[in-house]
Amino acid sequence: MAIPAPLNPTPRLLLGPGPSDAHPNVLRAMATPLLGHLDPQFLELMNQVQAMLRDVFMTANALTLPISGTGMSGMETCMVNLLEPGDRALVCQAGFFGQRMVEVAGRTGAQVTVIERPWGETFEPGQIREALQRVRPKALCIVQAETSTGAWQPIDQLGALCREFDTLLVIDAVTALGCVPVRVDEWGVDAVYSCSQKGLCCPPGLAPVSFSPRAVEAMERRKSKVQSWYLDLSIIRKYLGEDRVYHHTAPITMNYALHEGLRLVLEEGLEARWQRHLRNHRALKAGLLAMGLSYTAAEGRQLPQLNAVRIPDGVDDLAVRKMLLSEFGIEIGGGLGDLKGKAWRIGLMGFNSRPEVVLLFLGALEQCLARAGAKAPPGSGVAAANAAYAA
Repeated sequence: MAIPAPLNPTPRLLLGPGPSDAHPNVLRAMATPLLGHLDPQFLELMNQVQAMLRDVFMTANALTLPISGTGMSGMETCMVNLLEPGDRALVCQAGFFGQRMVEVAGRTGAQVTVIERPWGETFEPGQIREALQRVRPKALCIVQAETSTGAWQPIDQLGALCREFDTLLVIDAVTALGCVPVRVDEWGVDAVYSCSQKGLCCPPGLAPVSFSPRAVEAMERRKSKVQSWYLDLSIIRKYLGEDRVYHHTAPITMNYALHEGLRLVLEEGLEARWQRHLRNHRALKAGLLAMGLSYTAAEGRQLPQLNAVRIPDGVDDLAVRKMLLSEFGIEIGGGLGDLKGKAWRIGLMGFNSRPEVVLLFLGALEQCLARAGAKAPPGSGVAAANAAYAA
């Protein structure tokens, strides 16, 4: 075959469910020359990454680290280390990633019980309490920010509820971390996983995780080996300890990226960052509603960083997304599962949660909708967003 030309893709504005655009400072950090994975300088960088992850997760958990892999490796790390054959797991399913939790938990050999809500809805403590009382599971697994529906699941009451039944609380914070509060210690979360490519403004490739002392004790009481050698925390913890026992070659450049991404989160401040995401969400939402679109999640349960809206009747999903991409360089996501062909998913995560992005997107979407036959007052989306910013 002929030698391909040097890589030079057309720039995109990534406003889908992830990845989002990396922060320019993160990209600069990734140009740092490589170190060996056991170099003292790299080991000190890893110590700093762990310390910053504790601050961003709002936890004192000693076992807090980035797993070498995408967000799904974080999910699998939690499941395979906490569950073994014969254990009971309770999974809350109200979207695609709740379904994925069911799949991964089932592969551990655990007996999985599923409680469900319609896609776009969230769970109330009463429904969860009834299931906990009935199942008495080792672990309750739930998605905080359901990427497929844009629904924001409250977590704050679940830790105390789980402790009533001696159950571990496992949460998916893949789309939450760095965008909305994830208060691990305050909420009594026992295991949490996220990703690098959304709210933390990095490329995909690392999955931050954190485990409470209760979760660590559960791992130490296992009767069988962890099903995955690569994700076995009993081995990985030896690399993090004083002896630094070799496990695998850490992705050096991705850890440079995460170090800078976390540093930027803490430099901005968690509260300020959450408020920025909320402010830009409100402006985007005002614009989308003015153009006649509606959200898939209920009022009060809509994620600020992942806006899932119903496609207007008669509008071709793929045609609009192709138009946005080819003519404006903007990528948004289509629906998954029950919402396939029925919804668009618009991400305002991390570096992309900015007023100029909101206004650019609304102007581009208005033109695409008009050409697709949808009727909206000209300029209504941008005007409504500007009014929201001025309020």
